[in-house]
Amino acid sequence: MSQTSRKWRRNLLSIEWSSYIWLFYVPFNLQDQIPPHSLVDWLWLGLGALFILNYVAVNERPHWRRITIPLELLITGVFAIVGMDVFMIIFPAFQVAFIFARDVNGTRKFSWFALCYYLIFAVFVYRGFQQGLPHAWEITALIFPMLAPIGGYVIARQTFSNWNLAQTNRRLQAVVQRDERERIARDLHDNLGQSFSMITVKTELAKKLLEKAPDRVAGELDDIEAVSRANLQLVRQIVNGLHDVSFSELLLKEEQNLTDAGITLSTAGEEAARQWPTTVQTQLAGAMREALTNVIRHARAHRVMISFDRPDNDYRVQIQDDGVGKTYVREGSNGMTNMQARLSEANGTMTVQANRIGTLVNLTVPKGAKS
Repeated sequence: MSQTSRKWRRNLLSIEWSSYIWLFYVPFNLQDQIPPHSLVDWLWLGLGALFILNYVAVNERPHWRRITIPLELLITGVFAIVGMDVFMIIFPAFQVAFIFARDVNGTRKFSWFALCYYLIFAVFVYRGFQQGLPHAWEITALIFPMLAPIGGYVIARQTFSNWNLAQTNRRLQAVVQRDERERIARDLHDNLGQSFSMITVKTELAKKLLEKAPDRVAGELDDIEAVSRANLQLVRQIVNGLHDVSFSELLLKEEQNLTDAGITLSTAGEEAARQWPTTVQTQLAGAMREALTNVIRHARAHRVMISFDRPDNDYRVQIQDDGVGKTYVREGSNGMTNMQARLSEANGTMTVQANRIGTLVNLTVPKGAKS
């Protein structure tokens, strides 16, 4: 596994890292079989080990979840119905709830999961009633597993909603700050630009009118004219630069496009990247837009992670989706050609590679690249 893939995976799973901590409680559910004294004990321990492996696979292999999530329910269902251990089923209740809570189409998927969960729970309660097991009817023992999936899903939805709202507010704040910069740009253009233009006009007029010491005055006026024109050009460059596209503006628009396509967007390092030079953001934004368009059109992805980084003083953007891995390099592909052209103008580079997660796009612009 490449270093890039490992880094993206850590970012992708950072919000549910705590799900692994709960595995600490699995041995408590198997304490009656530790140490094993019979074949049945070994079977339960083996089933517990299979559960742990499958639990990790649910987190680490998104493409396998159509198999691993039902298998996790099946394993914990065996614990609940056959072993009369209802607490094992709580593990997938929270894990799967957090997975589906951040999926654009997660509500429908969670509904099916919850239906299966409560069918297992109902059978457990029925068997407990039939066997007359007092512990099965202790309120404290039933309330938590009964509320676990719904409570976990509500908490997860609220967590991700708050996170997305905070991220959107930060982007909107950046856009508001940009509006202020554009106002300043207009003032610079209307005031300083006009003043410099007037200096140029007056200098040219003075050159025609002055008759005394022409050898000395003409040289001085030429210098003033040159400086004046240079300053005027500088003001125009500043004004044009302030109208470039920023990451915040791009992500505000593209996040909506991705959401409409059923794809969840996550970012890492976005706040620091907002401080990158405006010209660098503009150079990378065009290629980023094209890459995200490819994700929507071709990847069949559910999630996409955008990571911003500055290794060795370069400016790097990595776009990783969890869809079908493609290089998107095909003859007559105008989109890919445009991406390469935008970056080559700034002496930047672009690579596209398929990996075990999906497709990874690397965009790099060197420090001090030409604008």
